[in-house]
Amino acid sequence: MSTSSKGTALITGASSGIGAIYADRLARRGYDLILVARNRDRLDSLATRLTTETGRTVEVVPADLGADEGIARVAEILRTDASITMLVNNAGVGATAPLLQSDPDKMDAMIALNVVALTRLTEAVAPKFVERGTGTIINIASIVAIAPERLNGVYGGTKAFVLAFSQSLHHELASEGVRIQVVLPGATSTEFWEIAGRPVSQLPEAIVMSAEDMVDAALAGLDQGELVTIPALPDVSDWNAFEGARQALGPNLSHRKPAQRLLAS
Repeated sequence: MSTSSKGTALITGASSGIGAIYADRLARRGYDLILVARNRDRLDSLATRLTTETGRTVEVVPADLGADEGIARVAEILRTDASITMLVNNAGVGATAPLLQSDPDKMDAMIALNVVALTRLTEAVAPKFVERGTGTIINIASIVAIAPERLNGVYGGTKAFVLAFSQSLHHELASEGVRIQVVLPGATSTEFWEIAGRPVSQLPEAIVMSAEDMVDAALAGLDQGELVTIPALPDVSDWNAFEGARQALGPNLSHRKPAQRLLAS
């Protein structure tokens, strides 16, 4: 049980799965918590357990981040609670069916939660972190951010946004004392798969990581100063090579004239 406080971590999608594990681990690291999700009963049960086991202060905020009212409520907390030192943008939803077999309304709802809510909550807290010269934002993306062929394309697009947004935030805010980490989990054993339309039992066991291992690896990446953490990646030099190749494109991404290869012969 930790007696010193590292401030308050606000975690979205905290009632189960990855979010609940983040709550457990961060409480044990000395953070007080604000837990956000739709399911009040689950939040209350988790808060009671963590308070008993860790002695940390745990507040629950039932809110639907797929709705403007829920986003506004949580954004206001982020703007006004000076104890908040960490935001974990974990709330999200996925899909496994191809685009042509998907419900357009569900795709819109996915974009609203995975992109709009995450962006607006980050916009709410980032200026406060800059004012204080400290703070951490953890964004949960997915390996489909760089491997979009693996699942539904809209889902992959939302997670590619999270990766690009996080990289841009790091570029903008690192000099202001604000830490950014984006986590790209592979297949993780949570309720995500059932909701997305493909039970996790249908996936090869060899590719499915437990939520506990995923979060522990992600936090180890945070401790090591990683901007991008892929919990399953054995050799970080593979990511460094990938990122290096992207950076190498920079000088040739914008020129006054088209590339010679594209000019009519």
